[in-house]
Amino acid sequence: MIKVTIDLNIILDFLNKRDNHVQAAKIFDLCSKNIIDGYVCAHEITTLAYFLMKNHNDSSKVKYVLGELFDLFHIIPVTEEILRKALNSQINDYEDAVIEISSLKNEVNCIITRNLSDFKNSNIKALSASEFLTLQSLQ
Repeated sequence: MIKVTIDLNIILDFLNKRDNHVQAAKIFDLCSKNIIDGYVCAHEITTLAYFLMKNHNDSSKVKYVLGELFDLFHIIPVTEEILRKALNSQINDYEDAVIEISSLKNEVNCIITRNLSDFKNSNIKALSASEFLTLQSLQ
């Protein structure tokens, strides 16, 4: 089964019905049907919780959404080893470097993100949701 790391911007696209939310929903659907194996880094969950509380100010709603994500995705723990290795990544943005190193450690096949330029130096292929879905339809 293909293992993918879902970048926070894809989750936010889905939850907030931003541009590309239809493609993000299809990624979520593939994970829920166990067609692909979805991963999210632990630090993305805490950032998401912050944004959800800031935007909705409803802790029960935030807990519900997080619980649903825990049921849908594997959560990659962020360890000191990952954080240290990310310091030496070719990716300039540290948060994205942590995603790259976490994905490498968990033998993920690709990172699905809206910000492809952030991952141009990644050791793991980064694809937009649309690109990933196009590749999936060819298989």
